Amino acid sequence: MAKLKLGPIIDDKPVKVTIELPAALHRDLVAYAEVLARETRQEIGDPTKLIVPMLERFIATDRGFSKARRESPSS
Repeated sequence: MAKLKLGPIIDDKPVKVTIELPAALHRDLVAYAEVLARETRQEIGDPTKLIVPMLERFIATDRGFSKARRESPSS
């Protein structure tokens, strides 16, 4: 089994977002959704639902961002 950074996707109230992706990135997103579906045994009907958890995970694990956020004054 592959060790993926994402776990099961929580079904939440949908929010409409419009985004343009390069074709290669879209193919990767679809492939990632297929692997994630096999790993979690959870059907991923729409691969775009992965975008938010991927961004959340990216931001949560970005050490440079965390450091900069801690060092900057709160807004």
